[in-house]
Amino acid sequence: MINGAGSVSVQAALLCTCVSLVLGLVIAAVYMLQGEYTKNFVVTLLLLPALVQAVIMLVNGNLGTGVAIMGAFSLVRFRSVPGTSREISGVFYAIVVGLATGMGYLAYAAMITVIVGAVMLFFYKVIGHVGVQQHLLRIVISEDLDYEGVFEDILQKYTKTARLIQVKTINMGSMYELRYEIALAKDASVKAMIDDIRTRNANLTVNCSRVLTSREEL
Repeated sequence: MINGAGSVSVQAALLCTCVSLVLGLVIAAVYMLQGEYTKNFVVTLLLLPALVQAVIMLVNGNLGTGVAIMGAFSLVRFRSVPGTSREISGVFYAIVVGLATGMGYLAYAAMITVIVGAVMLFFYKVIGHVGVQQHLLRIVISEDLDYEGVFEDILQKYTKTARLIQVKTINMGSMYELRYEIALAKDASVKAMIDDIRTRNANLTVNCSRVLTSREEL
C-alpha cells in the first residue's frame, strides 16, 4: 500500500502504472476469451485500470480535484452508447482494479483480477453452452395461402421452440411476411429447413438471422 496524502513518489506511481497495465491486459484477455469483441473495446479495457489509477493518484485526498474529475466523468457518460451486460461488467471489472492499484493495494488488485477473471470464465464456459441462441425467421407467402399452421410440422422438425411474433402485408398487400422467433434444435440444418419451407411457400423469400436485441443492455 502507498501511504501519505497529497504527494506520491515517482517510483510508486511508475510501479502502480505498470501493475495496472499488466492487470488491464489480463482483464482484456479474459473478455476476449468470453466470445465476440471489438478492438476498440478491448483496448479500452486494457487501458482503463491505468487511467483510473492515475485519476485516483491525482486526487489523492484533494476534494476540489475529486469534484472536478467527477464532473468530467459525468460528461463522458452522456457521450457513450448503452452497452451490453457483458461490456458493463467488463468496465466495472477494470475500474475496480484501477481503484485498487490507484490506492496502492497492488496485491489486492492482482487477487481481484485473478479471482474475478477465473469466475467469469468458468461461468461463461458452463452457462454459455446451456443458453439457446434465438433466431429470427422471416417467411414471405402469397396472400391466398392460409399461414396458420402451414409451417408447423417443418418448425417442429428443425426447432426447439417457434413462436409467430408478427404478420404484416408487403408488396402492396399482395403478400404476407411472417416473422417467427425460433430456437434451432441441436444439429439442425438451417439450409434444410429453408429448403423445406421454400417448397411450401412457392419458393418465395425465406430469411433466417440471429436475433440481436437490447435485452442484455443495462
